[in-house]
Amino acid sequence: MAKNYSSLTEIKGGLQSGGVTVEKLVKHYLQNIKANAHLNAFIEVFEDEALQQALVIDAKIKEGTGGKLAGMVIGIKDNICYKDHQVSASSKILDGFTSIYSSTIVERLLAEDAIIIGRCNCDEFAMGASNESSYFGPVKNFADHTKVSGGSSGGSAVAVQADLCHAAIGTDTGGSVRQPASFCGLIGLKPTYGRISRYGIIAYASSFDQVGPITKSVEDAALLLEVMAGEDEYDSTLSRKTVPEFSAEMPEPGKKKIAYLQESLSSPGVDAEVKNALSLTIEKLRANGHTVKPITFEYLDYMVPTYYILAMAEASSNLSRYDGVHYGYRSPKATDLQSTYKLSRSEGFGKEVKRRIMLGTFVLSAGYYDAYYAKAQKTRRLIREKTLDILKEYDFILTPTAPEPAYNIGVEKTDPVVSYLADIFTVQASLTGLPAISLPVGNNHEGLPLGIQLLAGQFEELELLNFSKYFVKL
Repeated sequence: MAKNYSSLTEIKGGLQSGGVTVEKLVKHYLQNIKANAHLNAFIEVFEDEALQQALVIDAKIKEGTGGKLAGMVIGIKDNICYKDHQVSASSKILDGFTSIYSSTIVERLLAEDAIIIGRCNCDEFAMGASNESSYFGPVKNFADHTKVSGGSSGGSAVAVQADLCHAAIGTDTGGSVRQPASFCGLIGLKPTYGRISRYGIIAYASSFDQVGPITKSVEDAALLLEVMAGEDEYDSTLSRKTVPEFSAEMPEPGKKKIAYLQESLSSPGVDAEVKNALSLTIEKLRANGHTVKPITFEYLDYMVPTYYILAMAEASSNLSRYDGVHYGYRSPKATDLQSTYKLSRSEGFGKEVKRRIMLGTFVLSAGYYDAYYAKAQKTRRLIREKTLDILKEYDFILTPTAPEPAYNIGVEKTDPVVSYLADIFTVQASLTGLPAISLPVGNNHEGLPLGIQLLAGQFEELELLNFSKYFVKL
């Protein structure tokens, strides 16, 4: 039986020594997926295909022609298109829909010999922070089955946490890679907006959506970013900047200047053990010679409302294409065009998605556009300018990833604002388009993982990853 590997380097060592084969690895993960089906991390497992691919890659490794990711078995979030495979964004409205093309990132992962073992459960259309809005039911946290996995990439995070695959790919709109990574004790990276192609990713909010890896090691996150990043003629929002060798060995970073949000230690809304983990992190960094200073961020209270106004407006526009006419679910009760639209959308979308479409449509409506949407766009600019000003003086901004550890499944049903406020620290990177990473910092007294977040300047992933490699070894 294959062991629980912490990095691809470790796997490659096992492959070279003959202690393991890719086929054995795939069988190990398939066995774990079956044994942990109750976690609900995977919607569909590509069992036969993964085993066939494993034999091909084992042969390539023997010949010395294996790609950068040979030996890495990954899960992909159910909003990432993979040719001739189903993709549903965990929604009834796309149940049974088969993609006719692959996303750019899937093509790049396969080109480097990664094996895609299945598609991971997520919040419906990536809308949520707990993975409870999925048409396929909630994902359970491996550390405690009564707790949420985080969202929206909850299935991707739990798949890695429970060793159902080695790494997973999620998407991050307002924290959807970083927050579940924090809840599951993993590394979650959101690159700079425009670093990775969004072609073939089912859109939620186009000016925020960004693909990111969830891994057990910073080195694997760096390698996956290196493989997935880079210009793509199918995505006009993509940067043409050269992609650095993120996975190359880097010298230990020098002494850094780090700002932390004072509010994250003073706010009554932040869990006591989360505050304690942040305080210990600050002490540890100072003890190692780094300058760590408190700052106040005057727009903190505006970040979550600004994000939700803009993201819901974009969702209302993006999701108008699911109408029961073109593809996906069509209501059997429909009798004419109008009833096809009304019934297919009301039956096909879940409660949370409907809430966000309605709010998004409201803020875009003639009487309220200036009052809400236009004002939110102006506030977004202020938040970005203020954040960039801080990063002129400091190398990183340090915060908790989430204000509390994983909470009980079911809490969100009584109060949806609970899950909206879970994004308080993650939305800053999303609103500003800047890169951020969630790193594990131990567990609380109940054994639930806690995470801290580092936010860096635009396209500064190399420095962010290098410092993260150093930080996790402190």
